[in-house]
Amino acid sequence: MASHIVGYPRMGPKRELKFALESFWDGKSSAEDLEKVSADLRASIWKQMSGAGIKYIPSNTFSYYDQMLDTTAMLGAVPPRYNWTGGEIGFSTYFSMARGNASVPAMEMTKWFDTNYHFIVPELGPDVNFSYASHKAVNEYNEAKSLGVDTVPVLIGPVTYLLLSKPAKGVEKTFPLLSLLDKILPIYKEVIAELKAAGASWIQFDEPTLVLDLESHQLEAFTKAYAELESSLSGLNVLIETYFADVPAAAFKTLTSLSGVSGFGFDLVRGGQTLDLIKGGFPSGKYLFAGVVDGRNIWANDLEASLTVLQALEGIVGKDKLVVSTSCSLLHTAVDLVNEPKLDQEIKSWLAFAAQKVVEVNALAKALAGEKDEVNVATNVMQKAFYSVLLCQRSAQASRKSSPRVTNEAVQKAAAALKGSDHRRATNVSARLDAQQKKLNLPILPTTTIGSFPQTIELRRVRREYKAKKISEEEYIKAIKEEINKVVKLQEELDIDVLVHGEPERNDMVEYFGEQLSGFAFTANGWVQSYGSRCVKPPIIYGDVSRPKPMTVFWSTAAQSMTKRPMKGMLTGPVTILNWSFVRNDQPRFETCYQIALAIKDEVEDLEKAGITVIQIDEAALREGLPLRKAEHAFYLDWAVHSFRITNVGVEDTTQIHTHMCYSNFNDIIHSIINMDADVITIENSRSDEKLLSVFREGVKYGAGIGPGVYDIHSPRIPSTEEIADRINKMLAVLETNILWVNPDCGLKTRKYTEVKPALENMVSAAKLLRTQLASAK
Repeated sequence: MASHIVGYPRMGPKRELKFALESFWDGKSSAEDLEKVSADLRASIWKQMSGAGIKYIPSNTFSYYDQMLDTTAMLGAVPPRYNWTGGEIGFSTYFSMARGNASVPAMEMTKWFDTNYHFIVPELGPDVNFSYASHKAVNEYNEAKSLGVDTVPVLIGPVTYLLLSKPAKGVEKTFPLLSLLDKILPIYKEVIAELKAAGASWIQFDEPTLVLDLESHQLEAFTKAYAELESSLSGLNVLIETYFADVPAAAFKTLTSLSGVSGFGFDLVRGGQTLDLIKGGFPSGKYLFAGVVDGRNIWANDLEASLTVLQALEGIVGKDKLVVSTSCSLLHTAVDLVNEPKLDQEIKSWLAFAAQKVVEVNALAKALAGEKDEVNVATNVMQKAFYSVLLCQRSAQASRKSSPRVTNEAVQKAAAALKGSDHRRATNVSARLDAQQKKLNLPILPTTTIGSFPQTIELRRVRREYKAKKISEEEYIKAIKEEINKVVKLQEELDIDVLVHGEPERNDMVEYFGEQLSGFAFTANGWVQSYGSRCVKPPIIYGDVSRPKPMTVFWSTAAQSMTKRPMKGMLTGPVTILNWSFVRNDQPRFETCYQIALAIKDEVEDLEKAGITVIQIDEAALREGLPLRKAEHAFYLDWAVHSFRITNVGVEDTTQIHTHMCYSNFNDIIHSIINMDADVITIENSRSDEKLLSVFREGVKYGAGIGPGVYDIHSPRIPSTEEIADRINKMLAVLETNILWVNPDCGLKTRKYTEVKPALENMVSAAKLLRTQLASAK
């Protein structure tokens, strides 16, 4: 029985690629240094999977930024502003598209489906001259081959690439992107030809958009694309891989009817209904790549349940056509439990990171290949190996079900009691804003930032030494207060209206809160890539959640004591904590979210009692968690928005509640955002080419305060005062002056002070310029 991995984490077990990228960007190392680190990581990954017995090992899933940007490079679809003149695309052009440069902004970045991973959105139009401009797929295949590993090259499928693109600036928004299919398929044919010549026997096309609600003409594009590629693919085995959700019935029919395709991959963890479609009719003679090992969470696989599913599928497709696989790329999980020597041993026994999931895939394949008279009887060597793994897993599952650390009856009772109310503040937002303005006395177009300030090397050293107990608590508090004071003084010098303390005590916005809540566990090296070199370390929610004591009150009150200006209390909202964690899978997600909401509610009320009059509850990931199928949207948005309202239902009218959202398409959930009933929302806007403003041009009325970001913080580029003023003017064309705030797109922790200071100075200058112009126009 064969085994397959859709994709694998690329950062390395100790974030080796992250540090190599940042060293290269900072000019401290060469392109050759970066390429060597990358080659070493790829070799390690391929050898690991080969050594574990995986038959279908992916290549070309390694990326310096993301696979969509890699595909843009492959197709030579470089926007004109980067002044690319042809030839093989190098690091300069590639990273300019991803991060911008001193002269031009980066391309838009958005979330990869419903994950916390991001991709660079292609900008396309009728005048794009596509050309084969990156040979990365072939180079990586040859690289693996030279190491004695035969791989399956992976490409983003042509239809998914176009469906996830957007019309370039100056191109009509209604431009049919699928009309470019005929222009990009010749490039795909060139790549396929080179892979065949190099000796590839399989090729994998990732077409995850097949799980979305597609219209008939979009489905027809898949049929057209693979019919056109059929002759080029002759002699190759072709796998079309889908993931993240069920494949709808119409898409399943289209997919399984495609010309020249040998096998189909399905997510059978999040796509249980797809299983019914397979049972209802699967094409004879085709391979089924069954994604039964979860690529998105870190809980150990229920091997017995998976084996039962696989045995049923074997009866449908035949033993030689069934391949055991992961549900999606393992990119979305941490790398290896071996790197977690300090993790609680009981909790550790419940988990499987990417390396362990590779073992699970192979164990299932071996068990299925052996005699299966009885799962409980070891009849041969394969079965003995599986039986050993199974015994360990049974013990771990029993431990998890019975562990007293998982269940807190008081928390469950409090969460259950929430269902009888919608938890709205008693006064409408207009009246609240009036009461808040009397107290805060802010100017029109008030300026603020989103929360974090640059995380310097010295600041990281202080946190690291405190965690390692190399400095005392007194020394730590003193150092953090000094950093807060520096950030406060800088904001006062810049004349920002509503201040933040800069979050110097926090390495990560979710990890910080999870460390202080019950029901959470943490890793030392459980890093997951978010975009580029940006990695996060998601907490593990294993049990019921509560707040034993205040989490932020000490630092917020200390910061407020340093200034007479309003100081925001900074919290992460329940939906974002949920969506940016590895969540327990033994109860519905909404129940866990309600528990987190109650914990944050306690913190909000303690901040208010301590005299903090502006409290920001970030819900950066609310849109990210939106299900991929429209039929499931209403239920998710109902409990997600309800969870946010729970956090602040008890505050006074004069306490101003902010929230923040970033890097997603918000237009389709704008009414749910309004329904959150926040007093002020700051929201990403500049990198997405001000897409958000189109909602208001179309007539949506927004009565609360709103701050669409005026510049992109994920680029080192410093915008001018004039550029920011122009953005504000565009906002004033669709939003009332008295509700508009001026702020960056997101937090500033990833930037340097040499970038932050001039950018914020220009932002404040632009706000003052517009205030003067508005005053003179009266």
